[in-house]
Amino acid sequence: MNTSAETGKSAAIVAYITIVGTIIAFFLNNDTKNTFASFHIRQALGIHITYFLLGALISIFDSWMITYAFWIFIFVLWGYGIVTAIQGEQREVPILGNKFQNWFSTIN
Repeated sequence: MNTSAETGKSAAIVAYITIVGTIIAFFLNNDTKNTFASFHIRQALGIHITYFLLGALISIFDSWMITYAFWIFIFVLWGYGIVTAIQGEQREVPILGNKFQNWFSTIN
C-alpha cells in the first residue's frame, strides 16, 4: 500500500458512512489534499447524491420491485466503494464511478 493510501485511508472510509461523513472527510482532507482521500470523497459524494436523486425519482412509483432494485443498486455501489477504501485501492464504483470523478473534479 502506498503512503498516500495509508494517510488518507481514515478520511476515505469516513466519507462512505453518511452524507455527513462525506462532509467531515472533505474538511479533514482540506488541509492535506491527499489524492487517495479525494478520490474516495468524490466517489462517496456521487453515491450519496445518486441515492437522493434516484430515491426521489422512484418514490413516484408504487412498486416493491423498483424499490428493491434501487436499494440493491445503491448498496452495491456503497459496498464496492467502502471495501476498496478499506483495502487501500483506488477503483471507481461500477457504472457511475467515472462520471463521479469528472463531475466532482474540483474536490482535491
